[in-house]
Amino acid sequence: MIRVLVVDDDFMVARVHRGVVERVTGFRVVGEAHTGAEALAAVDAHRPDLVLLDIYLPDMSGLDVLQRLRSRDDTTVDVIAVTAARDVETIREAMLGGVVQYLVKPFGFAALEQRLEQYAVARRALERMAEPDQDEVDRVFRLMRGAPSAASGPALPKGLSQQTCALVSRVLQEAVGDLSAVEAAERAGLSRVSARRYLEHLVESRQARLQLRYGAAGRPEHRYVWVADD
Repeated sequence: MIRVLVVDDDFMVARVHRGVVERVTGFRVVGEAHTGAEALAAVDAHRPDLVLLDIYLPDMSGLDVLQRLRSRDDTTVDVIAVTAARDVETIREAMLGGVVQYLVKPFGFAALEQRLEQYAVARRALERMAEPDQDEVDRVFRLMRGAPSAASGPALPKGLSQQTCALVSRVLQEAVGDLSAVEAAERAGLSRVSARRYLEHLVESRQARLQLRYGAAGRPEHRYVWVADD
């Protein structure tokens, strides 16, 4: 479970962001803060894995909060900037401060959900790594930064990302035999619902094939197998 601290000066916006995070499988909000001072205190109190950080705060800039967090020897926390600030200098300072992603307001649930899922996949990939090669390192950086995948593939339905689709495709390609949506979700680090949407797209675009496995009773199990390379 990834522990998240939501930081925004607007109470209603913070509540909305909290609701979005808590709808994404594998994430839990451990606190909210509405000023820079509250954010720093909340990091000490809750020890989150990830902070959704607004830049415009009433007592100090979110960039100041970021700098103070990075100056602490006992604090290791990832930060996604969630802000209306879009000037180049702010973006540059955020990058130098080590934000893993930068999301510009206003945005919808799907945008934040996608970034959170990418972040979760990148964390899991890092945890599994021993001595990664360049391709594995590049993949983690693309996921962590929320960059689009180099693989283009067929056009995706609204709400699906090319990068996550490439991840699910890779899971199918590396599988020995077929996979259920639950198995694909576990290997990709996604929710079952999200994984199934991508699997259905791969079937519709004829990159994967749906197979039905019949048991002793009840509805048949949906299984998916990669066929694009056949």
